[in-house]
Amino acid sequence: MKQVQTKFEGIKQPKLDWAKEWLREPKKLYINGQWVKSTSGETIDSINPATGESTGSIFSAKKADVDSAVAAAREAFDHGPWKETTRKERARILREISQLILDHQDELATLESLDNGKLYTEAYNDDVQEASDLFQYYAGWTDKYYGENNPVEGNFLSYTTRDPIGVCGQIVPFNFPIGMAVWKLSPALAMGNTVVLKPSSTTSYSAIRLVEIIHEAKLLPPGVLNLILGKGSIGSYISTHMDVDKISFTGSTEVGKKLVHDSADSNLKPVTLELGGKSPNIIFADAPNLEGAIERSFYGLFTHKGEKCSAPTRLFVERPVYDEVVEKIGEFANAYKCGDPFDPESDQGPQVSEAHMNSILHYIESGKKEGARLVAGGERDVDGDKAKGFYVKPTIFADVTNRMTIAQEEIFGPVLCILPFDSEEEVVRMANDTIYGLAAGLWTKDVSRAHRVANKLEAGMVFVNKYGCYDFASPFGGWKQSGWGKEYAVHSLQSYTKTKAIWVAY
Repeated sequence: MKQVQTKFEGIKQPKLDWAKEWLREPKKLYINGQWVKSTSGETIDSINPATGESTGSIFSAKKADVDSAVAAAREAFDHGPWKETTRKERARILREISQLILDHQDELATLESLDNGKLYTEAYNDDVQEASDLFQYYAGWTDKYYGENNPVEGNFLSYTTRDPIGVCGQIVPFNFPIGMAVWKLSPALAMGNTVVLKPSSTTSYSAIRLVEIIHEAKLLPPGVLNLILGKGSIGSYISTHMDVDKISFTGSTEVGKKLVHDSADSNLKPVTLELGGKSPNIIFADAPNLEGAIERSFYGLFTHKGEKCSAPTRLFVERPVYDEVVEKIGEFANAYKCGDPFDPESDQGPQVSEAHMNSILHYIESGKKEGARLVAGGERDVDGDKAKGFYVKPTIFADVTNRMTIAQEEIFGPVLCILPFDSEEEVVRMANDTIYGLAAGLWTKDVSRAHRVANKLEAGMVFVNKYGCYDFASPFGGWKQSGWGKEYAVHSLQSYTKTKAIWVAY
């Protein structure tokens, strides 16, 4: 691993020497409160996307390992103390986990950057901070999620209870490894469930370290939290397992569809899916702050190197301001500097893997061939020390049509498509002309238009005059082929509980 001397104002220094020592040994699975090798002994190398070199390895689980983890979670749920732990005590434990994440924020952020390629500052300030905050948030829900009194006819008292759903299989993607692990883990534990967590084989380190921290503090009974490492195929086995009561998955629409079939072919376990996106972002000529709209539209996509499902990847611009927006967005892209994630001068880190970089480059070539106008970027960045890393220059395409491949398929990288429009009706039609429906945005001074267009856009989240507003109190999730169910807020708790109606005659 490359050692970099860094200065980051207001945050802890990255712990590269500590990480190098931590990574000397292959990282193990965590089953029933114990760290164990996989039954096969096979390992997978983890590659630093900034250098193309291996940083370490993880043991790769097989079906027998999943069986053991699920059995431990099943025993812990059915007969262990976690489900019966008082709500007050459960909240205390979640708050303690929250504080432990902050205590180890530099370690977790360092591992996140080494594994994923995102900037250290992004990992530190966004991913790890949010993970801590989420445990705090759901700690507050343990004693506030009530059942209901049902106004039935006759001499009956009818009421509902909210019970934990059971053993939860949680499959996490590569783009926000610790953040999305905690999106799933914190509400599941808050409601008294047990968990089998499976991070991406590409980015497992921060989840491993999180589980280590919890284990070292002896906060959870054995079997409540289990960690399975390995290839994506082992996630499918988790989703078909007859003793898993619920699946939560974040990732591609293609894999999400397969998990639905896995559920149908096994025990019809409920499935929460947070899938792909091709989110429209509409700038009307009367945007209240055109400069601000341009800047936010750029950073809304290009932070975290564009590997964000809700990123505003299709920018629709009303024709009177189209040329100005294209020019200024291009200037932002040309000034954006790819570089080592631990260099404080870097604006964008490398893509998560060589395969993913090549996929993005393939889409860029598709855009060129289909006639889109290249405004900025459009190639791999191989200047200087970046030659062996998986860097893609921030890429802007203008004069895109909605039928082009780059306008319809999720690229999941630093590529923006800009499309002109002439009328409100036209842009709503184009914005909704996609299989996805995760997020959308619009910029206008006209309050009536803002409400009218927001109501017509087919998306689970619509942002008016500021793209990308997220808060734990507001649900996150999409329509159409962007997924089923919601993360965050009370909506996430619904997916980790089951409702029982009780009737008492009197």
